[in-house]
Amino acid sequence: MTGATGGVGRCVVRQLLDSGSGVTVRALTRDPARADFPAGVEVVRGDLEDPASLRGVFDGVDRMHVFPVEDTAAETIALARAAGVSRATVLSAAAVTTGHSVNPVEQIVEDSGMEWTHVRPGEFMTNKLHLWGPSVRAERVVRYPFPDEQGVPVHEEDVATMIVAGLLEDRHVGKAYTLTGPTEQTVREQVAAIGAALGEEVRFEEVTREQARELMKAQGGFAAEHADMFLGYADYDGSEASGEEGYSEEDWSELLKPWPDFEEATGRPPRDFAQWARDRADDFR
Repeated sequence: MTGATGGVGRCVVRQLLDSGSGVTVRALTRDPARADFPAGVEVVRGDLEDPASLRGVFDGVDRMHVFPVEDTAAETIALARAAGVSRATVLSAAAVTTGHSVNPVEQIVEDSGMEWTHVRPGEFMTNKLHLWGPSVRAERVVRYPFPDEQGVPVHEEDVATMIVAGLLEDRHVGKAYTLTGPTEQTVREQVAAIGAALGEEVRFEEVTREQARELMKAQGGFAAEHADMFLGYADYDGSEASGEEGYSEEDWSELLKPWPDFEEATGRPPRDFAQWARDRADDFR
């Protein structure tokens, strides 16, 4: 299990343990002392950015989840294949489905001869925690320039569910799944759902795009890193937007509607934003 300490990775580890399949879970992390995994997880040290540190970590493993580190993916997958790993799930992106991006890790895994399943989530609901969490915790307010901007973000638990299915179920081999939430919701509706989960009002304050950029850059971390893309100053690949008034002209309409892949693969609808807000309410307090 690579990417085991990330937001999706921890969900995958827990769901594998709870699956009743009896699998043994080996989790890769740079710092085992800080991993804090549930009992029964075998923790090994390794760094995906340093393939030399991965020698031996795949011994005895027959299936793996691949967190995409493009620069070293070929070496990582070669080590895994040589150790006998025969099946992999790849955490990819819905932008690959729509042609906005290419994920070379998918092709590397396919070319390795492993059985594969590609899991391609759209926007993560968790992004809202990274973007809005500090202001919600401090002031019970979200400041953003696009109150009616719609999205269909996906719950990280559903991404993990699809990864676990790909690892455990033969019927998903050779398939790519594009994941979204179940319904379109505006930014204002998402903010209201967070307030409902907290049991108190969370205000929405509309600001200009320039003000939002300043706030996100000052916040640092995820918000600062992705401010230009979320606000339309940059295209998905990070290049400067060349459209009218400096807005990106990329067409994301195909990912602003619900996709059926998750329900078709699992037999149940994906979790909605209100459920996610309840699940993460303590993180907004």
